[in-house]
Amino acid sequence: MAARKKPEPEAEPQKPSLLRRLRFWTLRLLAGAAAFYAVLIVLFSFAPPPINIYQAQEAWRLGGIEKDWVSWDEIAPVMARSVVAAEDANFCLHWGFDMAAIRDAIEDGGTRGASTLSQQVVKNTFLWHGRSYLRKALEAAITPVMELFWTKRRILHVYLNTAEFAEGVFGVQAAAQHHFGVDAADLSAVQAARLAAVLPDPKRRSASQPSDFVRKRTRAILSGAETIAVDGRAGCFE
Repeated sequence: MAARKKPEPEAEPQKPSLLRRLRFWTLRLLAGAAAFYAVLIVLFSFAPPPINIYQAQEAWRLGGIEKDWVSWDEIAPVMARSVVAAEDANFCLHWGFDMAAIRDAIEDGGTRGASTLSQQVVKNTFLWHGRSYLRKALEAAITPVMELFWTKRRILHVYLNTAEFAEGVFGVQAAAQHHFGVDAADLSAVQAARLAAVLPDPKRRSASQPSDFVRKRTRAILSGAETIAVDGRAGCFE
């Protein structure tokens, strides 16, 4: 009678290596972050963002901020044209990045800004201020997704309600009241251009007490706002 072979012991399952575990959790974190931002992008395509990181920081630093969300119809059309003329004249022509402006900035050695209104909305709404490779990478990833889900009018509407127009003064309604004592719907062409002229440095420029630089920039913005109204570059939001 042949001797019965003893069953071979089952091999213990190998534990995943540290590298594999690290890769697994990294992918999970990235997927979670992507899902989080996707929900916010869809939500804020129709709902007002309650507050952003920079506004919260300024509220803590200053002891409070001025902000008042208004609907698109409560903003003078010339205000929208003035901001586009001042900050992103090709707003209706690009998909989030102005490649011509980026090339010009590179040729100038990075001395001029190339950030579009779409990129600024992403920074103001979903991210934080400050220079870092992480923020710029997230901004570059989120901007085209936001452009896909949001209309150009929505992007500009959120920008006008979240941009800083004086220290601790956020949004065009609060800015119109702060500088001129009027509502955003009643802004004149000159007042709108003055508000746009303080961008992107509202802490050192004033719309109600304009310096020579702000006055000169105001005149340029008045001309630019009229130009984009005529040549069709305001068509995507009007």
